[in-house]
This record gives sequence, structure tokens and C-alpha cells, in this order.
Amino acid sequence: MQPFDLIVHNASEVLTCNGELRGKAEDALAPIPQGAVGISSGRIAWLGTNLPKGAVSGHTQEVDAKGGFVGPGFVDCHTHVVFAGDRSDEFEARCQGKTYLEIAQAGGGIAKTVRATRDATAEELIALALPRLDRLLKHGVTTAEVKSGYGLTVDSELKLLEVVRALGDRQPVSLVGTVLGLHALPPDFSGPREAYVREVIDELLPKVATASLARFCDVFVEQSAFTHDEARACLTAGKTLGVLPRLHVDQLTANGGAQLAAELGAVTADHLEQISPEGIAALKAAGTVAVLAPTSTLFARARPFAPGRALVDAGVPVALCTNVNPGSSNSENVFLAMGLACVECGLSPAEAYLGFTQVGGLALRDESLGRLVEGGPADLVVFAADSYRTLPYHFGMNDVSHVVKSGRLL
Repeated sequence: MQPFDLIVHNASEVLTCNGELRGKAEDALAPIPQGAVGISSGRIAWLGTNLPKGAVSGHTQEVDAKGGFVGPGFVDCHTHVVFAGDRSDEFEARCQGKTYLEIAQAGGGIAKTVRATRDATAEELIALALPRLDRLLKHGVTTAEVKSGYGLTVDSELKLLEVVRALGDRQPVSLVGTVLGLHALPPDFSGPREAYVREVIDELLPKVATASLARFCDVFVEQSAFTHDEARACLTAGKTLGVLPRLHVDQLTANGGAQLAAELGAVTADHLEQISPEGIAALKAAGTVAVLAPTSTLFARARPFAPGRALVDAGVPVALCTNVNPGSSNSENVFLAMGLACVECGLSPAEAYLGFTQVGGLALRDESLGRLVEGGPADLVVFAADSYRTLPYHFGMNDVSHVVKSGRLL
């Protein structure tokens, strides 16, 4: 055999995360005790316990896990990392008792970020986003979804998605674009709201699809944002163009958004703090992935937390995300999200780990992500801990030792 380009060895275990989700979460982790990983040409060439003969040459790079465990690169399936401006004043106001909705209705919230983001050039937005992506990478994230939604004009939304594409070429984290034209009504839009919705449907979505700028189309369904009918029209149009539907739903108020996501065959329904039992059943029947953002629930002081336990027990796949954004989750901390998912949403450590690996890949409609399989992408993380259970238990702390992306040690 040809020698590997890189090997990772001396691990307590290698979690492949390639087991069936229908059974116990611990079984879905599909561990290889005392395992090792061989990498060639940016792909995983071998997984096992005893390195095959001829696997190592003088040119093979070696990573000693030193008894730590190894797993797939994390998938952060819901982020808003491209933005300008600061909303620390709103954080202070929430700490003094204002709600997220009250701040938005007073002209703050998303509208404030939109004004700052529109004023920034593409290069300025790239410069602002690069350190956020670097922090995600240092937390083990090798793939991230990135939404637009802070432009809210056709040209500004296209600019944001072009920035996402440019960022994909300037740093190691693989990026998946999502168009979120219906994030909020533009702060300066003077016409009827129907006109703005039509602008997104008739002008923005065709341009996004033609330029292949986004895999997904998303809509924020909420009292301060958009209705079921508006979301249905937008996501149906996007689906016709080959842009897959996702939804922000049941976050601040119970609005039947999960049922809407199921009706539309959405890939994901995100947030879900206020989801009903009927909504949970609808997601299960539709095969829609639930994406929970517990850091956002904490940061926005918007209780309750999403019912992760009920979702998992009903058979709904549950992914996790940082939802990094300037208003409701100004944090790239994967491990804080994982710990909160256990403490507040009721997930087990294994379920939380799968939420940032295998199920995160399902949320992006890419089953090659969040798993370690021979022939698959060599995106993996080495941890300075001997078990995945340490990650949520060592609350909010980063135990990443090494990150390998596309076979390259970073």
C-alpha cells in the first residue's frame, strides 16, 4: 500500500458517528476503541486499530492524540457570521428587563444590524467575518452554514451571499450559503409589505439561484417578522428554483411554525423553543431536522429552552448550532451550546455530540459531513480529553487539541 500523508494515532477512541440514529445515541457514535486514522490526498484512507504495513514513511505526518479522543469535524448548521455593527447596548437593555421583541419594536434588533451592514463594503464584511470563522475553527468547526438577512434589499442580500462565497476561498472552514431575504421588514421600506415579499420572490431568489449563491432559502416566522402565508409563498418559489426550504419558527412565540415547516417539506425547523406537541409530531412525520440554538435562548433571556428531550424521544433528528449573530447569540462557543443542550434542553452528551456531527450534516443535506468513513472527507478533530462526555461537562470550555481539514493539519 501507499504510505499515508498523515496519521492520527494513540487515541482513546475514534468516534466515527456513522451508526444508525434510530437506536441508542451511544451506538450511533460507532466508536473504534484505541483507534487510529490514516489520511491520503485529503480523504480518509483507513480507520482501525493496528496500522497496516507500509502505512508510514519518512514523509508521513504524525499526530499523537496522547490518549485524547478523535471525532469528525463539527458542523455548525445555523450561523449569521457576516454582519457589521455592535448591539452591546441591546444586551445591556435586556439585562435591565427589556425583551427581544420590545427592542425590535423600538427600532433596534435586526434593523440596527441591517443599517450597519449596508454601510459596510464587501471587504469590510470579509475582514469582520474572518476572526469569527477562525474562532469557530478553533472550536472544531470545519463546515458552517452562513445566512444573509442583514441586507434586506436585492443588491445588499446578493452582496452578503457573494461575501460568503469569497470567505469560503479565504479561510479553511467550508461554507454553505442560505438566502434569508425574509428576515425582517427593511427599516426604510415605505411601500406595502406585500411589495417587499414580492421583491424577494420575483427578483432576489432567481438571481441567487442563477448564480448558485445559496443551497437554502430561509424565513423568520414571528410576530415581528413574517407570516405563514408569506413564508409559504417565498419557500415554495425557492423550492421551484432548486433552493431548499428552512425556517426560523416557534422561537419567541408559539405560532405553529413547526407544522408549517412539515407542510412545506423543510429540511430544518430552527429554534423551536415554543413548539407544541402537535408540532413535534408533524416534524417527525415529515422527516424534518430540528435545529436547536440554546446559546441564543440563554443570551436573549427568552425562556423556555427548546424541548430537546421530547423531540429526540419522538424520533425527530436534533442538530445543534451556535447561531452566532450580533443580537441574540454573540458567541462562537460550540461547547457552551453543547453544555446548555444537555443541562437545559435535556439531551444526553452523546445526543449533543451527534447534534454537531452526524445530525448537523443531515441539516445541511450532506451525509458526508459529521462522520468519519473510509473514502470520506478528512475533516476531524483531536481532543485533549479521553471521552466525548467531557465536552458538555467541562462547561463552555474548549478541549480541542488539533483540527484537520481536508487532510491538512491546521
